[in-house]
Amino acid sequence: MTLERFEGKVAIVTGAASGIGRATAVRLAEEGATVLAVDVDEHGLEVTAKDHGGIHTHVADVGDETAVGGTVRAAVEPFGRLDVLANIAGIMRTAHTHECPTDLWDLVIRVNLTGTFLMCREALPHLLETKGTIVNCASTASHFGHPWMAAYASSKGGIAALTQALAVEYAKQGVRVNAIAPGSVETGISTNITFPDGADFKLLPRIMSPTGPGQPESVASVVAMLASADGAHMTGSLVRVDGGTHA
Repeated sequence: MTLERFEGKVAIVTGAASGIGRATAVRLAEEGATVLAVDVDEHGLEVTAKDHGGIHTHVADVGDETAVGGTVRAAVEPFGRLDVLANIAGIMRTAHTHECPTDLWDLVIRVNLTGTFLMCREALPHLLETKGTIVNCASTASHFGHPWMAAYASSKGGIAALTQALAVEYAKQGVRVNAIAPGSVETGISTNITFPDGADFKLLPRIMSPTGPGQPESVASVVAMLASADGAHMTGSLVRVDGGTHA
């Protein structure tokens, strides 16, 4: 079945150089959207945009306030509008919490939580004009204990809270705000993860899907649903996509 839910729509997708961000940019473009794919990885963006005429690339750090302003302008000025913001950009670092350096904490919070806030703040004036939608990327770490990931879990919990706050604040103005909570998904973040020395690997099964890891495309399909008219009666929702890990 071919869907065309985003014909005439303009979307920004962050973290689009790989993983869930790449899959989301491709999915929205395949459904007709003009997509601005955003990431710090220029080569990865080129791979994402290859063979997809509706995807345009923009290199930017979502944790940089000045860069975020330029990112939103890079979508609105040439394409005339903004309908969808998918905040997928994120990083993961692990550490025993009693050994976690402040610079590691600050980096994860800056990219994941502050980056999401900055993108929302800059995009909202344009989304108010189109009665558009935001889909943020939280995590199963938002609500379930993930060892060695205090910074990551805190950033994702903050995204979940931010999502609900914005959903209430802008509901009557026609902007919907939801979040996905992926878990056990095969992405660069998960496959390249390293664990601190002395990590107790007996703790890992609690964050692994009984059906095996999922693919980014499975999460992208949920993002597309939330961002489309199919999700019209959803705002402030946190949708878990984790293969039953936390069922």
